[in-house]
Amino acid sequence: MSIAITGATGQLGRLVVEELLRRGVASQDIVATGRNTGRLADLAERGVRVRRADFADSGSLVQAFQGVRKVLIVSTTTVGERYDNHVRAIDAAKDADAELIVYTSTLNARTAGMMLADAHAKTEQYLRESGVPFLVLRNGWYLECYASQFPLYLETGVVPGSAGDGRVSAASRRDYAAAAAAALVGEGHAGSVYELGGENAFTLAELASALSDASGRHVVYSDLPAEQYRAALSTPGCPPNSPKSSPTPTSGSSAASCSPTAGICVG
Repeated sequence: MSIAITGATGQLGRLVVEELLRRGVASQDIVATGRNTGRLADLAERGVRVRRADFADSGSLVQAFQGVRKVLIVSTTTVGERYDNHVRAIDAAKDADAELIVYTSTLNARTAGMMLADAHAKTEQYLRESGVPFLVLRNGWYLECYASQFPLYLETGVVPGSAGDGRVSAASRRDYAAAAAAALVGEGHAGSVYELGGENAFTLAELASALSDASGRHVVYSDLPAEQYRAALSTPGCPPNSPKSSPTPTSGSSAASCSPTAGICVG
């Protein structure tokens, strides 16, 4: 069994590689790919095969996927280029005769009313029509996108957002990596779509309350108009939580955008 992981220089891809190793997959059966292979040198030292793969370069993708049985395509982060990047990766995996393509999408990709979901939905459709057996992992929001902002929330006493009373089923990157690794080493998942998220959904008001309780400081949730919030907030590594560009719903009626309704939940 050989498995290629895209984006192994990034946070989620790297965690998937580590989880595969932890589960006993032989290092020589793992192909860790990224644009800058120098960042994968430590994995190479542990016996993992390292290959260059640039989503903008179809040739590099075909070479990176040669001889692998399964390919995990970790969705790229450049929103305007995301769909084209994914198409090139799917085509390359097909050209390399991959037996399974696993793709990390977003929750409720085909029905969520947010900008990020469109590229994911289009990618899912292209993947279905590729003729290659596939598995879609619809990952929910990362807990780290909130945790990275805790110092600011505590300093200002405010959790800003535009989510109303919508609930978020967030989980850690490590949880999503564990789910991906389990799917990659398992069998019988082809053709499935799994909605993944944390077991306990929360509102941003509940997040503010929990921070207050844990810190002893007064923290409240401030619900802002969507445009105002989008202009005010930009977290490095995490897209703004505006209703048109993220899994955070603008009201309780749109809570399904960021909560899994079926499949596997990882806590």
